[in-house]
Amino acid sequence: MPVYRLRQNEISFPTPDLAREDGLLAVGGDLSVDRLLLAYTHGIFPWYNPGEEILWWCPRNRFLIFPEDIHISHSMKKYIRKHTYQIFVNRDFQDTMHHCRIKREFEEGTWITDEMEEAYLELHREGYAVSVEVYEEGELAGGLYGVAIGKCFFGESMFSEKKNGSKVALIAFARFLEQKGFLFIDCQFHTDHLEHMGGQYVSWETFEHLLQEGLQVSS
Repeated sequence: MPVYRLRQNEISFPTPDLAREDGLLAVGGDLSVDRLLLAYTHGIFPWYNPGEEILWWCPRNRFLIFPEDIHISHSMKKYIRKHTYQIFVNRDFQDTMHHCRIKREFEEGTWITDEMEEAYLELHREGYAVSVEVYEEGELAGGLYGVAIGKCFFGESMFSEKKNGSKVALIAFARFLEQKGFLFIDCQFHTDHLEHMGGQYVSWETFEHLLQEGLQVSS
């Protein structure tokens, strides 16, 4: 299956069913707000290494967390009861995304480049990119960010500065999304950590149905 090259002056994507088996769909284009919104509303997202051209992905088997099914282990429930947290939404999107970048650069490498930071900050200014910040005893404990469109949330990255900081952020935000009627958190790719938190694979047909349903409802 060929990988499609996008044109800079044309905001479009090939249909998701043309993605390769590993999920890679297209290369090139830019990270403009219009292109990013078109991508996410079709289940497509950018993910690439620094110095590479932009790579666009659309895995056929999607890994989701349904907000109402967020898994909180017995040990995690006990940990939360023993600690006091303050949870914020969009307290400092730019700083939260940068923390995600720094943590990944230090530990395993990151796709969050200067270009990505600028693009998602612009998405945030337009009301689509969202951050969650967790504070414990006045200190930043962790957070996450992603893209919210309609009743769909597309998770991008999370970080911890203190033990369980990212888990608390995800649990708190899943509860918030459930209250707001969101249908899913798109994790994009599988990780053992997200599976432990309740993530599960769904077929492309199921994901596409949920996506279309979620996009029809104003958030």
